[in-house]
Order: sequence, then C-alpha cells, then structure tokens
Amino acid sequence: MDSHRLAPRLLASWQRSRHYGLSPEEMRPVFTGSVDTASLFYECGHEVLRGLRDTLADEAVSMMIADSDGLVLYRECDDASISRSLDRVHLAPGFSFAERDVGTNGLGLALADRAPSLVRADEHYCTGLRGYTCAAAPVLDPGTGALVGSVNLTTWSDSSSELSLALTQAAAGNTAALMLARGTGRRVPPAPRGEVFRVYADRYHQHGHAHQTLSPGWTDAVATARTASARGRVVAAVGEPGAGKAALVSTARRQNGARERLLSARPPAPGDVAAWLALWAPELGKDSTCVVVSGVDRLPAWAATELARLFDEARRVTGEGSGRLPPFAVTAQRFSAIPDVLRPLVDTVVEVPALRFRPDDILPLARHFARRHRGPTVTFTPAAARALTSYDWPENVRQLRRVVREAASRTDVIDTRHLPAEVFTGSSGQLTRLQLLERDEIVRCLTEPGTTVAQAAAKLGMGRATVYRKMARYGIRVPGRRRDAGP
Repeated sequence: MDSHRLAPRLLASWQRSRHYGLSPEEMRPVFTGSVDTASLFYECGHEVLRGLRDTLADEAVSMMIADSDGLVLYRECDDASISRSLDRVHLAPGFSFAERDVGTNGLGLALADRAPSLVRADEHYCTGLRGYTCAAAPVLDPGTGALVGSVNLTTWSDSSSELSLALTQAAAGNTAALMLARGTGRRVPPAPRGEVFRVYADRYHQHGHAHQTLSPGWTDAVATARTASARGRVVAAVGEPGAGKAALVSTARRQNGARERLLSARPPAPGDVAAWLALWAPELGKDSTCVVVSGVDRLPAWAATELARLFDEARRVTGEGSGRLPPFAVTAQRFSAIPDVLRPLVDTVVEVPALRFRPDDILPLARHFARRHRGPTVTFTPAAARALTSYDWPENVRQLRRVVREAASRTDVIDTRHLPAEVFTGSSGQLTRLQLLERDEIVRCLTEPGTTVAQAAAKLGMGRATVYRKMARYGIRVPGRRRDAGP
C-alpha cells in the first residue's frame, strides 16, 4: 500500500515502524514463553471474551487480550482455519505484538495511541498481517486510569469490519467495569482533563516545600536537578505517581534563581491531547518560560512525536543554529517508559524517591499541608503523628496532602479519629464494598479516644476474637493501641 494514502494515525505508525528498523517482509514477534494469568485484568478479560464467544459463535473471528506491553495473554476462537492461520504468524499467547515488534497492527496501535484502533488488510506494516483486519481498544485500570492492556478482534481481511471496532470497545468497557466490581469498590476516577498552569512563587512554596527541611533523599535529588538545570541540561524526573516529580523540578529551577515563568503541563485523556498541545505550545522557544511536561509516558505515540517536533522547532528558533534546547523538563514513572522520540532529548535523569523511603519527611510535609490549608493553628496529637509515620503511603505525597487537608477541614487538633481508615490498614487484597464498609467501621470504633478492643467489639456487636481476626484480615494497625488483657 502507498503510505501516502494512509490516514494520519496510520501514517505516523508506519513511520515509527520504520524508525524501529522493521522490515515489511519480515515479522519478528518476541516470544516470552509464559504469560501472567493471575492478574485482575486477565481474570476479567478472560471472562468477558468467554461471554462474547457465544455472540460470535458462527463468525470467523479471533478474540484476544494483551497486556500493556503488547504481550498476548489469551486467545478465544471457534474457527479452526483462522486459528491455524494466526498460529503461523504467531498471533498467539506468549508473543508480543507491540508496534515496535511487528509494526503497525490494531493491537499495537491501540496501546501506542491509547485509543480504539482499526487496521485493515494492507494498512498493516508487515505483509504477513495483510490477510487480516484487526480492531482493538485499550483497557484502563478503573482505579488509577493506568493502561493495563487491550482487547483485540481479528478476522479475515475480506470480512466486514463495521461492527468489529464497536464490539472491541464494548468488550474493553465491560472488562474495566468487571475489574471495578471485583476490585476495591472505588468509583471510576474522571478522565484526566489535562492542565496547564503557571507556577507562581506561592505555588512553589506550596508544592516545592521551600520552607521545610526535608530528608537527604529529597534534597540530594533537588541538588542533582539544580546542577543540571544550571548547566542548561534537560532534566527527566522519574518516580512513582504522586512522589513530587514536577515539584522537584520547579524547586530546583527556583533555587537557581531563574527569573522565569514555570508552566506545568499535565496531559489529558488521549482524545483531548491535540487541544492541550495547542494551548501551551506557543510558550516554547521563550527563554523567559520553562515548561515542565508531566507524565510524558502517558502520551499517545503520535503526540510524543509531535512534542519532539515542537521542541526541535523551538530549538532552531532559540538556539539560532547552536542546537540549544529551550528551557523545559519532563517527568515519567521510569526513564525506559519515556517515548523513544523524546528520550534522546534528556540529558540528566533524576529519581524522585517515594515517600515510604523518606519517613522523616512525613510530619514536616503534613504540618506544611495543614498550615497551607487552614493556617498555623493546626496541630497533630502524638497518636495521629504515629499513625501518619507508620503508614507506607502507596500514593505518596499526593495522598498525604489529601488526607491532611480532609482532616484539617474538620478540626484544629488532628487525632487518629480524624484520619481515614486507609491510614490504619495494610495491603489486604481486593475488598468488596461491604468489606470496605466493615473495615472502615472497625477503624472508626478503634480510633475513638480511650477505646479498647473489647469496647470496640461491644460497639460493633462482635466478639473480641472476631475483631482481632478481622483486624488481621484487613491489615488494621492502630499505633499505640494496647491489647486487652485476658485470653
């Protein structure tokens, strides 16, 4: 097929396929030999496809799920001829069909662009796949919004594809809904709206914690970013979600005394990325403005390519032939997750340690957030302080800020009873809504001032042994809570 006749998304995918060094005449899917069948995504996706099988019982179509790396986890098909054909091209469990392995295909494109994708016949990059039409849709974790995999329907290239994409989108939605029902019972978070905001001095003090003396883990990371920024290097701050990556970059630049605007740009849902780029792209190329692009690992592949083009264009304008890049930085969870087209722009990688590795920072940050939210009169009781420092904060600083703000909204003296149940629980597996309600009520009774386990058991209408058993089941830990005497 003449690549000039391809739609823009498909053309961009073909260009990436060439960049990966792939040959249209040769397929080289990676074989791992094993797949993860224990995940919630696999369990729910498998069940959805088994149900869809009855709907498509008489159709020559193969249904499959793949993880976020493009590894095929499961395939469901009643048509022996298409199954044998797919085996010959290795579109089977254990093989990776990511774009970088086999070029443009429905499964790989849906993961790369994080959007429903349909690739017909000769729109495939590799000739070995041009006998098929592939429709795929991404599946997002209902709790975090992270990409967990895709649902793919593959049929013969001469078959009707009108319903394939709609069916894959429905199957992907049903998989996410089933994951939610079998998960923790949390509401599905709204799709990311994307943000572009100016970081003013007061916002810097809020997010960069300028008035706090924090641990060496944080200050050393800031120092590394500060040195790199002072030398005009492009910094990539990497680390867990909520650890404070953008805050670290802005703190480092402010400590250098840079007299510039700091713009923080956080990507929205894939469908809104074009408008988001257009909103702040004109700021590139201005020496007086530094743009911090957060979460570049969540960008669709086409958007990462466009971002690299914008930076290259800004470099030509600002550098006047020197090749110097305009002031900017990026953040991601891992350096390896930064899109290929953006990775060469990075000069210095700074790892931002998770909050659980910085326990000495918890109370200073908690006091800081409380003061910012309500004023200097807010204090913490010793029991509340022990609870905060004993928790491992899986969502990092973002979670600590939310918890403290909610507690400070209720009182000037924060005690354990003002903290949410999550602070007193460890990892206890997936809980139903009913189990969550029970866990939270047990924590509420245990954190009432002066209440023993026996007294909490009486209020709950349970035996003391039952309360202890449920505390173990839910991983409930209340610092300072003494055990009752007796058996």
